[in-house]
Amino acid sequence: MDLRAYRALSFDVYGTLIDWEGGIAAVLAPWAREVGLGLSEEELLLAYADNEAAVERELPDRLYPEVLAEAFRRTGTVLGRPVGEEWAQRLGASVPDWPAFDDSADALAELARHYRLIILSNVDRAGFAASNLRLQADLAAVVTAEDVGAYKPADAHFLALDGTLADLGVERGQLLHVAQSLFHDHVPARRHGLDSVWVNRRHDRPGWGATPEPAEEFGYLAEYPSMAAFAEAVREAWGD
Repeated sequence: MDLRAYRALSFDVYGTLIDWEGGIAAVLAPWAREVGLGLSEEELLLAYADNEAAVERELPDRLYPEVLAEAFRRTGTVLGRPVGEEWAQRLGASVPDWPAFDDSADALAELARHYRLIILSNVDRAGFAASNLRLQADLAAVVTAEDVGAYKPADAHFLALDGTLADLGVERGQLLHVAQSLFHDHVPARRHGLDSVWVNRRHDRPGWGATPEPAEEFGYLAEYPSMAAFAEAVREAWGD
């Protein structure tokens, strides 16, 4: 892979740049203690994963705070502990509190020296705007679930990307997709013929966490354990 062959990078945000699992666990863990569930954060995330994916699939027009709240309610039902409305809304409103990974902002600043940066996010506009206060990214375009009326791994983000690339004067073959989630991003990227790299934030942990296991074919050109490692590969490629 020649990293100098690309003119633009598209990014998944939550899981890749923002600590999505940490943000969700920060609400699920105290709730579990309150209702007497002796589950680890990993066990809670595993219970939660399929419920969020199901809500996104069944209710694609719902804003992300509503998706989070409903996914939490369904998780409580599965675990045999009803989720009160206060807890459901606490998770729904939590996106602005989710921390960025320590390397995200610096990596994005480095990458912006060589590429146009595009966001393909499974949240609403307000949620991403709050997260970008932490990332401070210089962005060429932002495509959210609110904009396209659907959630990845559905096709809508990737179809909208065609218009975005045309507006930027970037050919499809000059785009590299950068993402953590095989389920949400690398499956549809393969389906749409996009080159991609895997930022494997869970490289030192077993299991899938809050992301469902992919059931369809996926692929990627390279794997990096962090955004810092990917940015370093870019520096080396460009001889910086």
